[in-house]
Amino acid sequence: MTVDAPLLNLLFSGANLFVLPFWTLMVLVPNTKLTRTVMASFLPFAALAGLYLFLFVTSFSNVQGIEALSDPNLSLSDLAALFANPHVTATGWVHFVVFDLFVGRWIYWQGQESGVFTRHSLALCLFAGPLGLLSHLVTDALWRRFSSSKVEEALG
Repeated sequence: MTVDAPLLNLLFSGANLFVLPFWTLMVLVPNTKLTRTVMASFLPFAALAGLYLFLFVTSFSNVQGIEALSDPNLSLSDLAALFANPHVTATGWVHFVVFDLFVGRWIYWQGQESGVFTRHSLALCLFAGPLGLLSHLVTDALWRRFSSSKVEEALG
């Protein structure tokens, strides 16, 4: 099956817009019942995974693309050539979007459970996924270190 350029652009833009309300809730109003209810659901991830499946199946309808990705000697320049195809790029982008949102959800729930501040980490995760994760891991470690010291001092 071939996906024409206008539909591909619509799906790409739609995926980008689809995740924004979830990020907005987590960053701007993290402690509301609405945000907790929405972020408790896996439906957004199922929808994005469904879109990814569609793009994945339709982007690798040619044998050369499948063979290239399964080649253990795939070079960086070969991979770049594959991603020069807008369909492959859209598929890869949806992959990033869904996993960044999933990691953002994990950061959000970690903050809700421990009380650690997460807004900066979530914002970083939205724009540079792994940096947001690193930010949260460092923030959480510092939070645990210094909050446990205060408890020990109060008890001690």
